Amino acid sequence: MLYQGFDSITLTVLVPVYNEEGCLQRFREAMDAFLAQSPVPTQVLFINDGSTDSSLNQIRGICHGTAGYSYISLDRNHGLSTAIKAGVDHSQTTHIGYIDSDLQTSPLDFMLLLEHVPQHEMVIGIRARRKDTFIKKISSKIANSFRRYMINDGIVDTGCPLKIMDTAYARRVPFFDGMHRFLPALIQLQGGKVKQLPVQHFERFAGYSKYHLFNRLWGPLNDTFAFRWMRKRYITYGIADQFENQPVANGHF
Repeated sequence: MLYQGFDSITLTVLVPVYNEEGCLQRFREAMDAFLAQSPVPTQVLFINDGSTDSSLNQIRGICHGTAGYSYISLDRNHGLSTAIKAGVDHSQTTHIGYIDSDLQTSPLDFMLLLEHVPQHEMVIGIRARRKDTFIKKISSKIANSFRRYMINDGIVDTGCPLKIMDTAYARRVPFFDGMHRFLPALIQLQGGKVKQLPVQHFERFAGYSKYHLFNRLWGPLNDTFAFRWMRKRYITYGIADQFENQPVANGHF
């Protein structure tokens, strides 16, 4: 496939990890398949978020033995929003991708998202035919519906762990705990265009979800009110006219 307008695009894929020892080797194989096909220079950055199992040792082994992989390890478990912010802070590419390491989404679907990157500041997935439990599906549906009603962002599946965003926009995002739930809305707040596309979804390969009914439902509902408060006070402006005089030399006019 020939991609247009990709001459200057580079990509760092952020992979936050918290106790995913059962998934990481299979995840690397899936990511390798995408790296072999990626139409842009791509690297992978693991963010170890204070794992207490063998995840960090596995990440070290992957990064030391495979080109294109690197990692940072946080001092303790901070949560997903902090892990994403740390990844954004340590990325040097024009664009930033995001995917979970639990293999419920496929790195190969980045190929679908990349087609729309030149025309949009963010491209995100919509999990089609979700392979989740009833509790996860219904709590997600309630949280997404409430968020759309309260902030009118038009985003179908803000929690889909498959995203690509312009790094310049990502760096201007006002980060706060729970921010990861509002990344598309925060890009829109800057005037960025967001594209949504259906992507594959699978049952979890190994391990267990770190989210339960309380933080899947109450957390998003509570954070929506925080976002509405922040949005009303968000500072944005444009320059209509400008004149820059020459600097004063040696203290004389």
